[in-house]
Order: sequence, then structure tokens, then C-alpha cells
Amino acid sequence: MSELFDCTDETTRAEGIAAAVEAVGRRGCVVLPTDTVYGIGADAFSPQAVAVLLAAKGRGRTMPPPVLIAHPRVLDGLAIDVTEQTRALAEAFWPGGLTLIVVAQPSLTWDLGETRGTVALRVPDDEIARTLLEQTGPLAVSSANRHGQEAAHTAEQAREALAESVEVYLDGGERSDSASSTIIDCTVVPPRVVRSGAISIERIREVVPEVLDLCDDEPCEDDEGTPTA
Repeated sequence: MSELFDCTDETTRAEGIAAAVEAVGRRGCVVLPTDTVYGIGADAFSPQAVAVLLAAKGRGRTMPPPVLIAHPRVLDGLAIDVTEQTRALAEAFWPGGLTLIVVAQPSLTWDLGETRGTVALRVPDDEIARTLLEQTGPLAVSSANRHGQEAAHTAEQAREALAESVEVYLDGGERSDSASSTIIDCTVVPPRVVRSGAISIERIREVVPEVLDLCDDEPCEDDEGTPTA
């Protein structure tokens, strides 16, 4: 049976994070707050756990989840051919609402789905999320909702959508005022914004002026039309 922990209370937060770490270790799924929306997370290095996550959301391998990490320094352990532009963006906006698509380390034993050799990375600007990530390592995380539904802005909304497919729910309060992360594809030159979100193109171009915005002509969003975490 799934458990929900009030992480706005320090004592309950410690209990909840400990329970979430154990659940991740069992290759189960957890729901966590981020600085954007609530996410459903699982061990990024366990194909079984990622498969459980995708099944819980009702989505297939053609929609691989992004990966949340605790610190920018983890970037070099998960990616190769990291450009100076990518490093500049990470330094400027991590932790924060920016997801960077990079070339994945080919030596890593993970299977996030049909990624074509890439991985989408982000450091969330959320204390609860980063505390969890520091103990679990990288988590595959997608918005805490069923495929085609709106993203959850509260833990209760996530629980209504995902029910017992998630072992632990970490309740960090409402995230209703948060935009989804901006996604930049850094595997191409120049880098391209493939989804607009929390970080504006104006702020991005202050750091990397040559970034292209594919969202100039029409709205950009992820595969299922709802925000990812």
C-alpha cells in the first residue's frame, strides 16, 4: 500500500525521504515535488524500474523520461561531448527550470527507452527533490500524471492519477504557479529550444546568444502535450 508523507514538516520529511530511498532501491516508483510540477521518479539505471514508471503513466518507450540529478557536476558522469555552450547554460540555470538534452555516456547501463543515444538532464531547484536525489542518485522523472492528463500540481492530484502504482508520495505543498521546464537540445549546433517554459528565450540568449528558438512560430511541448518535471 502506498504512503504519503507531509514534507513541509521536517520530521515527517526525513521519514518520507528515507521511505522513498528504500522504494527506489526496490525498483519502485515515488512521487516527488520539483520546482516545476510533481514528478513520478524511478532509478534511472534500472530498466525494470523505468519500465514500471512508463507503465504507471501509460506511455511507451518512444517517450523516454528525462533524468533529474542532484548537482551540476554529475553532468560529466552522464554525458559525453559536453560543449562550452552546454556548460554555460548549466552554470547559469542549474538548479532551475532548464532541461538540457545531451549525448549520453555510452558505457552507462541504463535503458530509458528510445533515446537515440541522448539523455535529457536537469537539476531541480527544490530542496526536497535534491535531498532525495543526493541519496538515490539520478532518477528518471516524468510528470506525475497518466498519459494525456494534466500534470499534477499537488501530491494528492498525483495520488488520484497514479494510485498504488507509486509506493511513496512526498508532499511538498502546491506547485500551481510553476511553469514546466524549458528544454534545449544541446546535441546540435547551435543549440535549439524544443520546448518553451520556465526560462525565457531572452534569458537564455543572455548566456548563449546563438540559441535557436523552434517555438517562435508555434507552441512547443513534449510528446504527450503535458509538462514534464
